[in-house]
Amino acid sequence: MMMAAAARKSTNWFAIGVTAAALVIVLIVGGVVWFANSQASSPGTLPESSAVNTETGAIAVGTGEKTVDTYVDFMCPICNQFEQSYGPTLDELVQSGEITLNIHPISILDRQSQGTEYSTRSAAAAYCVAVDDPANVQAFVKALYAQQPSEGTAGLDDVTLASIATSAGASDAVSSCISDGTYTRFVTAMTQKTPLQPNASGIATPTIAVDGTVLQNQTDLSGDPTKDIVERLNG
Repeated sequence: MMMAAAARKSTNWFAIGVTAAALVIVLIVGGVVWFANSQASSPGTLPESSAVNTETGAIAVGTGEKTVDTYVDFMCPICNQFEQSYGPTLDELVQSGEITLNIHPISILDRQSQGTEYSTRSAAAAYCVAVDDPANVQAFVKALYAQQPSEGTAGLDDVTLASIATSAGASDAVSSCISDGTYTRFVTAMTQKTPLQPNASGIATPTIAVDGTVLQNQTDLSGDPTKDIVERLNG
């Protein structure tokens, strides 16, 4: 009954679909256009961690043969709803050794944080945690969702992000990593690699891939993790 209720409640969750604005502002002068695009695509400092794939931006949780990839923006309310509905099942699949959960922190909602670029900063903070100790990434991500700011607000400041990180088990070293914006360019570069959902014209969050197959939120995510994730893994 609870799962059926969740499915009914979630009918319109993913129909909302958050589409990114253009990632690069096009400027008039041709030379400046090239520079802006090259800067946006350059990954900057790479998050060197055993859990991070610096080609895709994935932060791996678990070691299972099958994979579930989640592309999320930490200011996206639909991502939070996805976490609450699907997160416990994904955690069980990780703990049982069935999957590797690849978390891709991306940024498409900076325009919703009053100029503070919260989406980029929070995503970059996740890489700071992964570099410090990847064992704390899941706890950090769950804490970010628990304290998720509303769209249109300034979001959490860097001091608060660092406090959340250390409360999740990270060392004090993450504070300077977060305040320095060490991995913000990496976030921007990896965001551009987010796969498009079937029939989509732009990047949306959450975007989910099960064993490499990208799902379409409106038709493939019902709110039932057994149907939407587990059965696809075993199909």
